Amino acid sequence: MTRLVDKYKKEVRAQLKDELGLKNIMAVPKVEKVVINIGIGKASQDKQWIEIAKSILERITGQRPVQIKAKKAISNFKLRQGMIVGTKVTLRGQRMYDFLDKLVNSTIPRFRDFYGLELKKGFDGNGNFTMGFREHIVFPEIGMDDVEKVHGLEVTIVTTAKDNKSTLALLRGMGFPFKKDKPAKK
Repeated sequence: MTRLVDKYKKEVRAQLKDELGLKNIMAVPKVEKVVINIGIGKASQDKQWIEIAKSILERITGQRPVQIKAKKAISNFKLRQGMIVGTKVTLRGQRMYDFLDKLVNSTIPRFRDFYGLELKKGFDGNGNFTMGFREHIVFPEIGMDDVEKVHGLEVTIVTTAKDNKSTLALLRGMGFPFKKDKPAKK
């Protein structure tokens, strides 16, 4: 088990039970899975770019990514049905906790001019939180020598929480650095 699993089981779960006013410890929200994806966009014609995106995701997560294909054709975007539009990895179990630990303790602190994650962005109201990265080079596995083209990626954390408040409490307990609520001006 990793530090994050131990922290969740020993500290966060009991704290969340009290904070959210739950009677049963099994009702406490937990992280189900983490999905990391890279949208290829305009480079979908370039097979080499697709392979680069796949290798980057594989290095970051330690798991082989799958390709995402377009479900329908959109002529304005020069997109045909079945065309590769991205690549993604879904992490569960031990790999998920290892990735979250790395994300909180080594990746997020590498941001320049970082003051915390936005409270108003990223939550979907159903217990999920999504954060976008403009540059994939903030991950420790990616060296500057490996970079041909800088691109972004998205990390979605899917939880069993039912609302934004529970999701925020869970992620804060696991160490995610959110900005503090600003007091209202008088």
